[in-house]
Amino acid sequence: MKLLALESSARAASCAVLEDCAPLASAWQATGLTHSRTLLPMAEDMLRNSGLTWGDMDAIAVAAGPGSFTGLRIGVAAVKGLAWAAEKPCVPVSTLEAMAWPLAHLEGITVCAMDARRQQIYNAVFRSGGGELIRLREDRAVSLEEAAADLADLEGPLTIVGDGARLCCDFLTQRGISCRLAPAHLLLQSAIGVGMAAGRSWPGGAVSAQELAPVYLRLSQAERERLAREQARGDQSGS
Repeated sequence: MKLLALESSARAASCAVLEDCAPLASAWQATGLTHSRTLLPMAEDMLRNSGLTWGDMDAIAVAAGPGSFTGLRIGVAAVKGLAWAAEKPCVPVSTLEAMAWPLAHLEGITVCAMDARRQQIYNAVFRSGGGELIRLREDRAVSLEEAAADLADLEGPLTIVGDGARLCCDFLTQRGISCRLAPAHLLLQSAIGVGMAAGRSWPGGAVSAQELAPVYLRLSQAERERLAREQARGDQSGS
């Protein structure tokens, strides 16, 4: 089975083609250009240079969240459009799980950390080894303090992966918790991990283009500000 995978949940954008969970081709960049400008052209170039077409794919996978609200919307919208036009199923996967799969060969605990701002991270935890993952913590948005308190009780070497890895690792080290960063070439999110996760959830994890939707673990900043304004107006009217 051939999968096209897209990843745009954070600053880096990437795409990959995998066959039976093994990478055939990939492209990755973190140049600061907007994903709306780079993601689809990058995928088109990758396919063309590999002698492949959209029609060769059995499904299209995407990191559905958590992550940047804008980045997730761009990735999900791109996959919805591609899948609808090509009449292909979609495979949404957890951004955090996708980050863990390239580290599944490392024995120990894989801690996925995305910078969620305000001293928080999007986080999931897996026991890894032998090319397999066992989920220990569901996807969550937690403070660094909460994450440190939870991780202190886990046995095994901690490997931190994701765009929030350095932030998390520094915080854990300050709290006396031993940890290490993932290897540099595996540190950030990538579409290869998305494809690996999607391949393992296929076909049960597939949805239609119409059903595909991003997964947010908390309200956007705009929504939080709107609720705060409404709360302030309510407090004023009640006083």
